[in-house]
Amino acid sequence: MTKERIFDIAHLAHIEIYSPKLEESVKFFKEILGMDDVYREGKSVYMRAYEDHYHNTLVITEHHEAGLGHLSLRATSPQALERRVAEIEKMGCGIGWIDGDIGHGRAYQFKSPDGHKMEIFWDVEYYQAPDDQKTPLLNRPQKRPNRGVPVRRLDHINLLAKETNKNVEFLEEALGFKVRERILAPDNTDVAAWLSVSNLVHDVAIMGDALEEEGRLHHICYWYGYPQHLTDVADLLIENGYEIEVSPIKHGVSQAACMYVFEPGGNRVELFGDAGYLIFDPDWKTIEWDAKDVDQAILWHGTQLPQEFFQYGTPVRSKEPVKN
Repeated sequence: MTKERIFDIAHLAHIEIYSPKLEESVKFFKEILGMDDVYREGKSVYMRAYEDHYHNTLVITEHHEAGLGHLSLRATSPQALERRVAEIEKMGCGIGWIDGDIGHGRAYQFKSPDGHKMEIFWDVEYYQAPDDQKTPLLNRPQKRPNRGVPVRRLDHINLLAKETNKNVEFLEEALGFKVRERILAPDNTDVAAWLSVSNLVHDVAIMGDALEEEGRLHHICYWYGYPQHLTDVADLLIENGYEIEVSPIKHGVSQAACMYVFEPGGNRVELFGDAGYLIFDPDWKTIEWDAKDVDQAILWHGTQLPQEFFQYGTPVRSKEPVKN
């Protein structure tokens, strides 16, 4: 009998990253990727892309090292929030409730088996554009920015994990994520897995940490909509001295056109040129790649990936280079 699917989590709502170079990181997302900084409080800056409907989708917090602060998921209802909290508490992964944050109401915080901090909320603040940023395109929250090559919306996050399968199973059992694609090792464990609660191939991806560290971030991702924009932003990145790790390529997994860059704080940022394919089948069968096919799974065509792509994450550890 098919196990009843959980529909309590709607999507990835926002991400907090740490940066030891706060203002430089903000400048990168604002001037190159065209995002807006919509609020500042303490050592945190709240930012958004122009087709994000919520108040913010990115929080950059000043910290002594780069990495993930937390990722935030929106529930599908107040009742769904309470159901997921009850399940997480049964598993012993809970941290507890917070009253809320800029842009959303009370939230329940918890940790993945690997130690990544997460939260779920329901009440949210929708973005209200000031008069000079309102657009006659009524289904867009604000005008398209006229700086940089502006990204359109938050897409996904990729987490590194010491024990991949434990984290994949947690996302499935505690939160209702479905594994859309995976790469399997010879012993049938996950080298990496791409999971979603939405129609995307992945809202969250889990990759094995080559350094066997815990709780690290591989990358965050924003979506452009047109592959041409990857070439456009590459010019801006090069001319302004930013490091491109991987020039525009196409993945096998997800079929997405993309590229990878480092923001000044040291975190890796993926930029999607299109969304690959979307999933509407409620009985979707997980696509399974053999480890021997990992090259095609990760890189369908384009520039060869550097070895550090599979090793570098944030926070940086002594076994890998520091990004300046």
